[in-house]
Amino acid sequence: MKFYSGFSLKNEECYFESFINSSSYTVCGFSYGAIKAFKYTKEQLKSGKRVDTLQLFSPAFFQTKSDSFKKLQLRSFSKNQNGYLVEFIDSCFYPHAKKSIEQVDATAKELEELLVYEWSVPELQNMVDKGVKIEVYLGGNDKIIDVDAAKEFFRDVATVTYIKDANHFLQIK
Repeated sequence: MKFYSGFSLKNEECYFESFINSSSYTVCGFSYGAIKAFKYTKEQLKSGKRVDTLQLFSPAFFQTKSDSFKKLQLRSFSKNQNGYLVEFIDSCFYPHAKKSIEQVDATAKELEELLVYEWSVPELQNMVDKGVKIEVYLGGNDKIIDVDAAKEFFRDVATVTYIKDANHFLQIK
C-alpha cells in the first residue's frame, strides 16, 4: 500500500486505518494527497504496473469554487503562512477536538495546485476500464472541500462512501 499525505501533513494515515486496504496494489491519498495518488496511479498504469484499488480520502475538490475564493486562500497563505495553517488544521478537525498531527513545510505552489486542480471523469473512467477500483470517502461535516459537489462528481466512476457526521479526517468523534 502506498499513501500520500494531505497539504502540509505527514503520517496522518492512522486516521484512515479502518478504511485502508493494505494490499500491495492499493494507492491511497488524503485531501491534497488524493491528487498525488491519482497522478501516481496514472503513471503506474502507463508503465504497465498493477494497481487494484485507488482510495481517495476527502479528496481536494475545489473545482466548483470561484477564482476569487482561490485567490483569497493564496493571499491569506502568503500573508501569514503560520496563521493560515493553524486555521486550516482546525477546520480539518471541525466539529471535533483538534488532535495531534505532524506537519511539514507547505508552499504556495502546493496550495495553488490543490486549489486549481480539475478532476477528470474520462481519466477516472479510464482507470476503471483498466480494472482499478476507485473508492472515495467523504465526511458530511467536512469544512474544507465542497462535499456535495464531490459526491455528485465521483459517484459515476467510484464507490462513494459518505459518512454523515464525519469531518475532513473522516472522524465521527
